[in-house]
Amino acid sequence: MNDGPEPDPRVAESARNEAEEFRRLAEEARVVRDDHREALETLRRESEHLREGAETARAASEEARTAAEKAREAMSDAVRATTDSLTATLEQMKVVEEMRRTLRELREGKGLDPQ
Repeated sequence: MNDGPEPDPRVAESARNEAEEFRRLAEEARVVRDDHREALETLRRESEHLREGAETARAASEEARTAAEKAREAMSDAVRATTDSLTATLEQMKVVEEMRRTLRELREGKGLDPQ
């Protein structure tokens, strides 16, 4: 009983070879896809690491800015204190000079003996 012509063995072999080639290409595509997935995950981790580093740097920068602001305020306070001290010293020197002038005038006018 012959239901039809016998299949050509060359066609069957060609179909098997083509199917094997497709399977091989599909496997290579899976490997490439997995490699890409791993590369993307590595990039994501690196990106997260860089983001964390940037956040650490931002926090350090903020701390440095705050410290610099405090140092500037402390320097301003020191300059103000120095100015106040010099002003007080100048006032004391004026008082001393005024006392010397008065003493000189008293000596000259009253004939006080310097001792």
